[in-house]
Amino acid sequence: MRRGIAASALVVALAVSMAACGSSGGSGSDGKADGPVTLTYWDTSNATNEAPNYQELAKKFEAANPNIKVNFVNVPFDQAQNKLQTAMGAKGAPDVFRSEVGWTAAFAKAGFLEPLDGTPAAADTSAFQPSLIQQASYGGKLYGVPLVTDTLGLLYNKDLFAKAGITEAPKTWDELKTDAAAVKDKAGVDGFWMKAADGYYAMPFLFGEGTDAVDAAAKKITVTSPEAVKGIETYKSMFTSPGTAKADVTTDAYAHMMDAFNSGKVAAIIQGPWEITNIYKGSAFADKKNLGIAAVPAGSSGKAGAPTGGHNIAVYAGADKAHKAAAEKFAAFMTSAESQAFIAQKNSTLPTRADAYTADVKADPGIAGFQAILGSAKPRPELPEYSSLFDSLGTNLGKAVQGTGTQDALNTVATDYAKLLPGFAK
Repeated sequence: MRRGIAASALVVALAVSMAACGSSGGSGSDGKADGPVTLTYWDTSNATNEAPNYQELAKKFEAANPNIKVNFVNVPFDQAQNKLQTAMGAKGAPDVFRSEVGWTAAFAKAGFLEPLDGTPAAADTSAFQPSLIQQASYGGKLYGVPLVTDTLGLLYNKDLFAKAGITEAPKTWDELKTDAAAVKDKAGVDGFWMKAADGYYAMPFLFGEGTDAVDAAAKKITVTSPEAVKGIETYKSMFTSPGTAKADVTTDAYAHMMDAFNSGKVAAIIQGPWEITNIYKGSAFADKKNLGIAAVPAGSSGKAGAPTGGHNIAVYAGADKAHKAAAEKFAAFMTSAESQAFIAQKNSTLPTRADAYTADVKADPGIAGFQAILGSAKPRPELPEYSSLFDSLGTNLGKAVQGTGTQDALNTVATDYAKLLPGFAK
């Protein structure tokens, strides 16, 4: 999915040297390369809906590799980043694990990950979407193999749009506001619900003005630029325009938004493919074809885009030779076209390689819809701290939608970024 290492946690991770990473991997064994090996794999997928299918894949791997056993451990996603950096900085680290794209560069910079160039794990990199290989790399080396990808899109209820006389998805934020008002007037429900106080979900508003929170190449903090201010003003207007839901900054805001969308009480949201399986369970989408998926709307610059998210398979640098070799085989198996197609059909997630988009996979309208908009997704820059930028942005946007001035809120964000990114100009 999308969460990155919190700023304070990242600093700890980067401060730990490889001298502290001398364990022999999750199994703690120094087994010979040609002998039996037990891999410890940390999976961070949803324990109820997704993990059983990854566990089934692990069993298929064991069947194909009799000398390798997999100790499959599901770790809650919101705890995994801290557990991983603690384990890799001391003892008990898994040999191989599912790494959110925002973690990979940070863990690589800290020396925790094994470079995969020239290994079985990287034997088929040309099959993957190039931008995903790019953001699985750091310092010119590959540190992860893309497992699943995602981005944000405009998800909408086709029936509610039809009741309002809307025949196609809005292409700009202004068009979305017009459509939201029409839905409220004609269908009697809110036309749009924007997730508040979340920096990740706000990124399309910056991209829509042709900017980002930082310019990594120029080492400059750009979150206070006129373009960024304009983007956030548009973001704030999505909570106050006719037909849009008011900002929900409660701890259950995400669940409230999804419940409203799944039950047909709101017509459109900005969301990622990780919710497709749950959306299909909603009363409004008993017919899967009622779910519309479009690219996020464009800003006043005419540009549109959303962050690229997802997960890589990474190998722990502190594992011994036998476990590294087994882990590389496992990474190759889990990211193969066959495995990705299997997971896509089971979990409605997006494959990272074109040859996994089989006819059966694309028969899922949610997958087909998101595949069509992946080209507009914006890859993350090679900046280990990039995912940490969402934290301060989200916190201060929560204040902005409750009355703090946009410029003041973004000035606070810039101050936080200056601490996180020494050497970046404001």
